[in-house]
Amino acid sequence: MYKLYGGKFTRAIIVQMVMAEGDIDYEHIEIDIIKDEHRKADFLALNPAGYVPVLITPDGKTITETPAINLYLCEKHSLSELAPGIEEDDRGFFLSSLFFLSDDLEPALKQVFYPHLYVLREEDIAAMKQKSLNLAMNRLGMIEKRLQANGPYHLGERFSLVDIILSFWLEYLNCGGQLDDYPALSNCLKLVAKRPVLRPYFEQLTAWQEEYARLQAAGAGFK
Repeated sequence: MYKLYGGKFTRAIIVQMVMAEGDIDYEHIEIDIIKDEHRKADFLALNPAGYVPVLITPDGKTITETPAINLYLCEKHSLSELAPGIEEDDRGFFLSSLFFLSDDLEPALKQVFYPHLYVLREEDIAAMKQKSLNLAMNRLGMIEKRLQANGPYHLGERFSLVDIILSFWLEYLNCGGQLDDYPALSNCLKLVAKRPVLRPYFEQLTAWQEEYARLQAAGAGFK
């Protein structure tokens, strides 16, 4: 059985969504990043970078990096409905979209949600957050145009892994009101979030946002 090291406020929930879509059994091992458990020696032995999630395969191999984990699971378990095969016409654009999210959009969004990690002075946090948000919304505007022309999903009528990953981030932006002028993105999020096996995870995301807001009000949170 797989072992998935994940926890609140992490992208491990995206892996859980893929597991749910593929009906894949796994053991979930909670890593509390608020308590810095991802920086302790036993976790760093699994992933020296200190990033969550980490997947241990049934044969004991360790896989890190969320996109890699998800693509591995899709291909290992022949989840062709989530990841088009190499022989399919959709494969090229699927990979382009997957890497666009991980290489271009996600770095900007990380700076939006964790701006304090990217500045030297506390007084620069607000400016960093706004600049990063502007960049992220620019990138999302590109996706908005694509979905308006060829949606409702990245691959047209075909739901895929790319839509799961994108919707994870869209859920956070939607709660902040940033998607009000992006109807195609909002519709994609709605379609993904209402899928029966995924609905509980999006409800969990909402609960996490509420919990983290309380932590911030109490002076806690990510360091």
